[in-house]
Amino acid sequence: MTSQPAPQYTFFGDHLALAALSQAGDRLEELARHVDLAPLVAVAEKIWRPATAPKGPGGRKPWSSAVMLRVLLLKRLYNLSDEQTEYQLRDRLSFLRFARLGLGDPVPDSRTIWLYGETLSKADGARQLFEAFNAQLRAQGLMVQEGVLLDATLVPVPRQRNPREENALLKQGVTPAEWQTQPRKLAQKDVDARWTKKNHETFYGYKDHVKTSEETKLILDYAVTAASVPDGTQLPVLVGAADRGQRLHGDSAYAGRPIAAHLAQHGVSNLIHEKGEASRPLTEAQKASNREKSRRRARVEHPFAFMEQSLGGIYQRCIGLVRNTQQIGLMNLAYNLCRSVQLLRAQA
Repeated sequence: MTSQPAPQYTFFGDHLALAALSQAGDRLEELARHVDLAPLVAVAEKIWRPATAPKGPGGRKPWSSAVMLRVLLLKRLYNLSDEQTEYQLRDRLSFLRFARLGLGDPVPDSRTIWLYGETLSKADGARQLFEAFNAQLRAQGLMVQEGVLLDATLVPVPRQRNPREENALLKQGVTPAEWQTQPRKLAQKDVDARWTKKNHETFYGYKDHVKTSEETKLILDYAVTAASVPDGTQLPVLVGAADRGQRLHGDSAYAGRPIAAHLAQHGVSNLIHEKGEASRPLTEAQKASNREKSRRRARVEHPFAFMEQSLGGIYQRCIGLVRNTQQIGLMNLAYNLCRSVQLLRAQA
């Protein structure tokens, strides 16, 4: 049996393949068409190549910041590992086109992708990118703030199998002495994540607390904490003087006199669900009021549903608060990128 010759790739073949991909509907192409990433590239450039960095004569030429930012966005848009991101860049035409790479161009390897992401996380780069993009949305008139919604979602990470004694120390903010003498073991231990229970299920990881626009469902601000931190503690962090005159919807996790006083102090209309107690259950009128409030509050669940179903899930693979804050921030940014495309498409 004679073997078939390997297929030959040509310029025209690549062009036809990309044209067919566009015709089938490439969401990455639509994202690139609607969103100007140049301001975000400028933010990343300052972090990766600060003006104060020494300029030596030797060494390999660094990757373009425009390429690497797009690669990191691809990683979060599909919730991929560094290794999978490298593989998909080599395998998928849509990824190459979004990253502005040709079929014969070199592709950043997994170690390079990790290094650029690590540098970004140490500078709280996700927060800077998120704020830069929201500034762009405000300039476009998309960041409409007619009412705000508050909620949090659990972000699972790889579970730690520690003895109860070690877990007790971690809850107190103390690293077990045995770990400190074993740097390699400590590097694989997440000392920041925490256990919590929700609806009789046990979770381990972090929380993504978000403030969302009631009108557009864009994420206005966010905070990242360990999973055990109560939702209500982050309301004063996310809601303040900038929200004066707004109405705020939230579930009963945000109920309570201290929060009500904080909202009144900042002139925010309190539409948080009322919470019953064992000695004083909710009246029928209060239950009806909560049901009416839920019709608007439910909109805050849409970003989390989109993240779970269209951004490859909320689960994170990294260790520690700094890295998870970075990845959760990029997840919120990725959601706003995709949501802005939906809003711009609706305006067209």
